[in-house]
Amino acid sequence: MRKKVLLLIAAMPLVSGCISLIGPEQTEISPETPAYTLRNEGKSTLKKECQSTYRVNGKSYCVLKHSKGFEQVGIASWYGPNFHGRKTASGEIYNMYKMTAAHKTLPLGTYVKVINLENGKTTIVRINDRGPFVPGRIIDLSYAAAEKLGILSKGTAKVKIIALGRKKDHHFVTENYQKGNFFIQLAAFKKYANAKAFRDRVRKAGINADIVMAYGLYRVVVGPELTYVKAEEQKDKIRKLFPNAFILTID
Repeated sequence: MRKKVLLLIAAMPLVSGCISLIGPEQTEISPETPAYTLRNEGKSTLKKECQSTYRVNGKSYCVLKHSKGFEQVGIASWYGPNFHGRKTASGEIYNMYKMTAAHKTLPLGTYVKVINLENGKTTIVRINDRGPFVPGRIIDLSYAAAEKLGILSKGTAKVKIIALGRKKDHHFVTENYQKGNFFIQLAAFKKYANAKAFRDRVRKAGINADIVMAYGLYRVVVGPELTYVKAEEQKDKIRKLFPNAFILTID
């Protein structure tokens, strides 16, 4: 199997792009993939308002191109210890003590204001995961966010979500998927030495991959691409050999 994988990598065409190497050498391998991988359904089938789509339990979800004007009312829930330390859809490691949340369709990285309509409490969280995939629920809050909103003991509450956009220079701006730093991740490791070994094998095959430290892991990536469209094109090529490759946005 290992020889087969190496042969496939060797046959992969050249992909352009590079970033600077980072970090001191370390040890121990721990490759990871996202819990929910976005995948291209084909441009002809994508709705005009979709940045991309993904499927969970046989159902397709449309990731919105931007969060401008987005508001939603529904039931919020929260997730904590059972998911603490596990990987989120954004590639980050879930930390239940940080102000984050999961949403099915808002772009990852979007900040949203959440208002508990039952007690009037409010908070701001960053969307870094996908879910909740429970009927009737619109957002899954981290433990910290749920505590601030006063819904830990009850477990759920009726809330209103108001999208604020991405955070930049202490203010919020609407996402722009026409321009940015879009990478295609091939693999991720806890230690630099293993990321470097994997990157070196990929480079010998003629693929201009590099390493970036993002969201707590050393990530072997191709890029950056300056537009989401170009990143999609590169991802489609790469997924022939790396089915779990996905687009990663690094500010």
